[in-house]
Formats: sequence, C-alpha cells, structure tokens
Amino acid sequence: MNTRRPPVRAVLFDRDGTLVADVPYNGDPDRVRLLPGAARAVGLARGAGLATAVVSNQSGIGRGLLTDEQVRRVNARADELLGGVDVWVFCPHAPDTGCACRKPRPGLVLAAAERLGVAPAACVVVGDIEADVLAARAAGARGLLVPNAATAPDEVKRFADVRAPDVLDAVRQVVGSARGGVPEGRGAR
Repeated sequence: MNTRRPPVRAVLFDRDGTLVADVPYNGDPDRVRLLPGAARAVGLARGAGLATAVVSNQSGIGRGLLTDEQVRRVNARADELLGGVDVWVFCPHAPDTGCACRKPRPGLVLAAAERLGVAPAACVVVGDIEADVLAARAAGARGLLVPNAATAPDEVKRFADVRAPDVLDAVRQVVGSARGGVPEGRGAR
C-alpha cells in the first residue's frame, strides 16, 4: 500500500503561541512579539519555495473583546516582523457558535489552501495545541505540534509522532520532506 502523500507546497502556521507570544485577546500591534525562530522559520519556508499562511482562531471578536480591525492591525504588525506571509485567515467566532472555520474544524485550513491555490493534502499546519493538528487532519492536511508551556501534557504525549521542539525545527522537517512525498509517521500527518 502506498502511504506517500503529495509533495508539500505550503506551510500554514497558527499565530498565537506558535509565531507570536500569546497575549490573550490582543488588539494592540505594539504588543506583538515574535517567538524565537519564528521569522527564520517563515523565511526558510519561503526560501524553499513553499507558500505560507497563518490560520488563527480569534474568538475575541465574537466575544465582543476585539474588533475585526484590531485583529487585522495585529496581523499586519506580525506580518511585518515575520517578513511577509502570503495569506492570513482567521475565525472571528466565539467557541459556542458551531461555525465551520474554528479550529479544530477544517474551515481555516481549507480557506487558506484555496487562497494559496494548493490542495489541502499538500499543506502542513504548524501549531501549539491539539486543535491545530486536528484541524489539519480534518482538512486532509498534515499537522505538526510545537508544544509550549500552555500545551496540555496529554496533547504532547498524544501527538509525539508529529511533534517538533520549536517552530524553526518544524519548518526544517517540512522543508526536508518537501522535495517528494512524505511517508506516514513522524512529521507527516
């Protein structure tokens, strides 16, 4: 049985806790701080010819704590610090609305893949929590978990076979696999 997937063509990153320090419900661009290796990771992906996107739940909008414009300004500041990402998509809904876009549902991943012009199966989603990996799987993409202090220990154990120690190592894994299909297993879901 062939367990190879199509070559990787895009890396989709979670924003908070993966690329930038997680400031709950941040609406202030001046509070955006990149996590170590984030700009290098995005640059490495771009340098390898991979499309890049950010897929982010932003429930603060649905909760009335942020405006759409505030999220866009924060994203623009992060984009500037990262050196440019091809596509930014976010879910503005509160968790209880049942929308199709909020991770772990596949909507954000599918939207980013469509906007990038790549098949979801040719995408890798890099994020810091279970919902990121599950959204990838639900969309037919691969997921890589980059745990941090906020990642639940059971999630770290559950996704040990698709885990990287940091965002830069995650992208190194992706770039290393981008020249052909990736066998199922470590870094391939």
